[in-house]
Amino acid sequence: MSDIKNVELRNLNINDYEEIKSAMMKAYENWPESYWRKNEIRTLLNIFPKGQLGVLVDGVIVGCALSIMVKYGIFGDEHTYEDITGGFTFSTHSSNGDILYGIDMFIDPEYRGLRLGRRLYDARKELCEQLNLKAIVFGGRMPGYHKLASEMTPKEYLQKVRSKEIYDPTLTFQLSNDFHVKKVLREYLPGDKESHEFAVLMQWDNIYYTKQSKDLKQQKSVIRLGLVQWQMRHYATSEDMYEQIEYFVDAVSAYKSDFILFPEFFNAPLMAKYNHLSEPEAIRKLAEYTEDIRNRFMQLAISYNVNIITGSMPLVREDKLLNVGYLCRRNGTYETYEKIHVTPDEKMAWGLSGSDMLKVYETDCGKIGVLICYDVEFPELARLLADQGMKILFVPFLTDTQNGYSRVRYCARARAIENECYVAMAGSVGNLPKVHNMNIQYAQSAVFTPCDFSFPTNGIKTEATPNTEMILVSDVDLDLLSELHTYGSVRNLKDRRTDVFNLELIDGKIIYNKSSN
Repeated sequence: MSDIKNVELRNLNINDYEEIKSAMMKAYENWPESYWRKNEIRTLLNIFPKGQLGVLVDGVIVGCALSIMVKYGIFGDEHTYEDITGGFTFSTHSSNGDILYGIDMFIDPEYRGLRLGRRLYDARKELCEQLNLKAIVFGGRMPGYHKLASEMTPKEYLQKVRSKEIYDPTLTFQLSNDFHVKKVLREYLPGDKESHEFAVLMQWDNIYYTKQSKDLKQQKSVIRLGLVQWQMRHYATSEDMYEQIEYFVDAVSAYKSDFILFPEFFNAPLMAKYNHLSEPEAIRKLAEYTEDIRNRFMQLAISYNVNIITGSMPLVREDKLLNVGYLCRRNGTYETYEKIHVTPDEKMAWGLSGSDMLKVYETDCGKIGVLICYDVEFPELARLLADQGMKILFVPFLTDTQNGYSRVRYCARARAIENECYVAMAGSVGNLPKVHNMNIQYAQSAVFTPCDFSFPTNGIKTEATPNTEMILVSDVDLDLLSELHTYGSVRNLKDRRTDVFNLELIDGKIIYNKSSN
């Protein structure tokens, strides 16, 4: 499980059948021979390919969600599994249906706990919205009911599951994914001995019903950002810090955020253990944790289904001390970003060196950029990223005083305006009396926007309470940036006088040219 390299969600095809069969047999190991035959999968793929979804781990199918569209009024709430599937032929599917009906959803037990089922349900919900269907409906199994059937009715069992007095591996999961109960169905699925052939009819309503449908693979336009304003505190062990990291990832992902941003050098408290050493020696000891921290973040990105910008941490490469961070994508991949400009204090106290790497990163929410703290004070960097299509700029920072913070803040606000992008910045608060050169911190994390009619008049989307540990969650709409670029009151990117000046990135170095024209 710890060696997972890639997680992918896609539509199924008939060549996936053997892996589908294998995952299903493992998922329903207490129900022998309960797997879809190849001709049944082929039928589903032929009549409704968009509705057949699979989740892959390192290229192997480990879970599926199978669906059809039905004219629900024909069946109503009183139906069986055989009724709704046309005797397992799926002849009930209709391209003019108004309900997305869930035929099956399963995850290989070995991969449970990674929230892969949630990804499948979220994909179903997106499909329901895109096809402009009223709702998702299905009959949920009650696999734990057979253990208590002699003590309570299905209704009583359901009530106890809803009140969390009883945990049911299927119902509990479905209820936690925003499905509401319609009723209990009798004799729903013949042969389901664990559920005593009962099922809970569940529904998720599409609040966007009647809106124009969209292509399944189209990137979402409204992106949810989660920022962590991190409290510097003493940690007895690195595991204590990892526990705090996961706490924030869990909290932010619970709001269905697409990104979570941590501050620069958030792991500095671990240097307390080396406070007897010189400052350059201590930070190089801190660098020994960096690879393990990155690996932990990668697993959290997968498990909590959120893209993580890890703030920054020291890294020794070819005897040079760099300030680096990682974009840990929720599909299991990662990339590195590095600080280009180091402050005089960072050079003097730690011996930090600047990098020459600058790039835009592709994500499932579009192109983003990352500039670490001081780098945002150099407008050329953000402009180069904007030229490559960046829509959101993330700025992990660490400042000790208000004037230092103000430099970062006001430069970040300027970058949002001049590059027609969103800027999210997150910093640390509190004191570290036992870590040299890290005594005090000041921060007010925030999300900044351009200044035009579609945005806040002051260009501040949201901001945290100063010097208080908290999270900040904010939605940003990428469509508004497209409108600004074309129809804005001013158009900074379009109106540049490239006949007078030009800016280029050549071989990793920033070149500013004045035109001789």
